[in-house]
Amino acid sequence: MKPSNDDDGGTDSTTGDATDERFDEWTRAETDGGSVSRDPSQSPFDIVSDVEQTRSERYRMVLDSMIVAPGKILWNDWRAKLGFLITFAFVLIGTVGVWYVDRSFADDGEILLRPFETWAHPLGTDSMGRDILSELVHATPAMLEMMFAGALFSMGMAVFWGVFSGYKGGSVDRFMMAVADIMMTIPGLPLVVVLAAILDPSSPWMIGIIVVVNAWAGFARALRSEVLKLRHESYVEASRTIGIAVPAILVKDILPNVMPLIVVNFVTTARNVIMMAVGLYFLGLLPNTGPNWGMMLQTAYGQGGVYRPDLFHWFYAPMVTIVILSLGLLLLGQGLDRIFNPRIRARHAKHTGGGDSDADGEDEESTSNEQYNRGGL
Repeated sequence: MKPSNDDDGGTDSTTGDATDERFDEWTRAETDGGSVSRDPSQSPFDIVSDVEQTRSERYRMVLDSMIVAPGKILWNDWRAKLGFLITFAFVLIGTVGVWYVDRSFADDGEILLRPFETWAHPLGTDSMGRDILSELVHATPAMLEMMFAGALFSMGMAVFWGVFSGYKGGSVDRFMMAVADIMMTIPGLPLVVVLAAILDPSSPWMIGIIVVVNAWAGFARALRSEVLKLRHESYVEASRTIGIAVPAILVKDILPNVMPLIVVNFVTTARNVIMMAVGLYFLGLLPNTGPNWGMMLQTAYGQGGVYRPDLFHWFYAPMVTIVILSLGLLLLGQGLDRIFNPRIRARHAKHTGGGDSDADGEDEESTSNEQYNRGGL
């Protein structure tokens, strides 16, 4: 039996319906991450891709991944929030506080006033009548400069040395790692003392660099190990195959994958710079170039601030300040480790679909916490 045709000689209506269904399915398909739509009044061959919607979705996903999710992690984790607030408070003191707290000099007040005896000197005064709060505030900018300069130098050297040697491999890798091993074998304290005696640094930036002059070598070797694994990934091999320049591969393919390590170790190195600098000032191995927490400790200790009750406030005020800043940087480092954890970030992102489950994220978070409790970072 022949299939019935339309009056105008067309094809079977069943065949036409099937064709329309195929066109409808095609118009609902997604290509290049965007939906494809067709106006009913248009020909089925006039296809319009909804690119703008796809682009806005991508922007929202990037916003959620880079800003919203880290912000939620920072706000929901007490360690990250407290560490950020403490660090930010010290930055404000070092940048804004110096304009509101007058610099104190000798004989500005009574000698050895105790804390809170007068609001003019809330933390008391030292043996020369200088306000202790003013000394702490005006020493903060130099300490922040040391911290930033030392961490920047150490991380810069480690990133260049470790990433480049790990990617190049061969004789270049062997030579660069030999230099790093030599730097690791040099005792840090004698090297710092010799450099301080030769250079006689007066700039906080120079002091920050000197105290970590060979501290970059260990992290450079750790970065090299990561890059050795990344250089054999498929996307890196693809970039190398199509002839992309080595600097572009390092910046676009390698560095984003090791950035969590770099950021967390930047904060850790900044904390170590403060401890090293204060210790060297306390021992008298660095020149006195102005208000400084280490010099305050040295002067108070020399006059018996450890065992004389009337000097406790002079000795322990800078010590407590150093401990608070160190604690803030430690908590901030732990928070940054969670922020850069992809599983935890995925749990906090609005538009992150699929991927790891909440249980996986919680397992990853507990593993990270255990590493910190064991002193793994």
